Amino acid sequence: MSSMPPKPVSTKSPGSFRWVICGLLFFSVAVNYIDRNIIGILKMDLSRELGWSEQDYSHVASAFQLAYAFGYLLGGRFIDWLGVKKGLPWFVGLWSIAAAAHGLVEFIPVDKQVSIPWLSAAAAFSVPATVFGFMSARVLLGLTEGGNFPGAIKAVAEWYPVKERALATGIFNAGTNVGAVICPLAVPWIYSHLGWSMTFYITGGLGILWLVAWWLLYESPEKHKRLSPAELAYIRSGPHPEEDTMEKVPWLSLLAYRPVWAYLVASWLAGPVWGIYMFYFPDFMSKTFGLDTKAAGGYTALFYLFASVGGIAGGWLASHFLGKGWTVNKARKITLLVCALAVVPICLAPHVSVPIVAVLIVGLAGSAHQGWSANLFSVVSDTMPKKAISSTVGLGGFICFLTGAVVAETIGVVLEKTGSYSLIFATASLLYLISLAAVHLLVPVIGQSTARPEAP
Repeated sequence: MSSMPPKPVSTKSPGSFRWVICGLLFFSVAVNYIDRNIIGILKMDLSRELGWSEQDYSHVASAFQLAYAFGYLLGGRFIDWLGVKKGLPWFVGLWSIAAAAHGLVEFIPVDKQVSIPWLSAAAAFSVPATVFGFMSARVLLGLTEGGNFPGAIKAVAEWYPVKERALATGIFNAGTNVGAVICPLAVPWIYSHLGWSMTFYITGGLGILWLVAWWLLYESPEKHKRLSPAELAYIRSGPHPEEDTMEKVPWLSLLAYRPVWAYLVASWLAGPVWGIYMFYFPDFMSKTFGLDTKAAGGYTALFYLFASVGGIAGGWLASHFLGKGWTVNKARKITLLVCALAVVPICLAPHVSVPIVAVLIVGLAGSAHQGWSANLFSVVSDTMPKKAISSTVGLGGFICFLTGAVVAETIGVVLEKTGSYSLIFATASLLYLISLAAVHLLVPVIGQSTARPEAP
């Protein structure tokens, strides 16, 4: 007697607990961005109180990005080794300590100078001691914040079917903008009442609250007591990249995958643009329109509010296309193209005369960047073996923020010489289209077949 065929897994979601996990990831990213964005909001005030030049501030910004590059690289590796449940809270706890440590710089004399030996031998590199203090704190922050996104991407790959990954990524990635909206609204008030050092102490403490929620709510899907068998089956339904049976994925072995090269090139070209918004948008608004810290903070909050829409919209658009029966390849690339085209008008922002118009233009570009990121992250989980996802994201982040450190130093030079953001925004306007062309050339068809090791 023949056995009955297995019942097909329903494509309709039988539960929603996975979105609680997405909420945890959302808030970790929000805290992450509050801690890193304070420096941009307080740029004018810190420069005035501590006597910093444009290049002094650029050294602080580039120190974070350089450290974040290595933190991202090692963070992804650490998450793949230890797992999301144990790895991610370690990073959140350590970066919260690093964020609060910025406030200790208040005890350094303003007129003291420090030479950095490994640079001064060749270039007599000397900075104010307060700059060195902030650089040190930013290095600690960058190294420890680097595990957040690789961990979150890995959690999404574990907790969501392919068709929902871009949407889930877009939602948690919107935490960057919510944190960045809260930051320019709250930080000027805290600074005006309590000073800049206390501002860092207070915001650094937010991560402790998140740790409590994480330990109460998070577990892997197979072990989670609040996840129904039906929802677990739904999470595991649909196509998956081929499983990797190796315990470890050597970094050099990743370079045999064409999708890795596509991700690295896009991270190198378009990834650093977000650093321009994060570290320089308040300054752009102040310099271009003569705004004070509070006014620039309000416009910065508005910018991030606009940008928060993009990550969710970009994830939704790809999911919508997939729901209509489009292939993963077509849905991802058309969505990436829409995002790339939306960035192009940013070249006009330095030339408008009304602040709100500049915010709308740059906000559209920031929104597009978030939609771009949500889908680019999802390309990794669409194409790579599960055990290699965080390592791949970490490697791309390393390239992105290593380049970002160079970009920050370059921006400092450009601003010292020209006092204008025109050249900076004009360059940024084209980088996404170039990145998409590279992605298409390296991965003509996104799908399971691209997960086979192939040299580019």
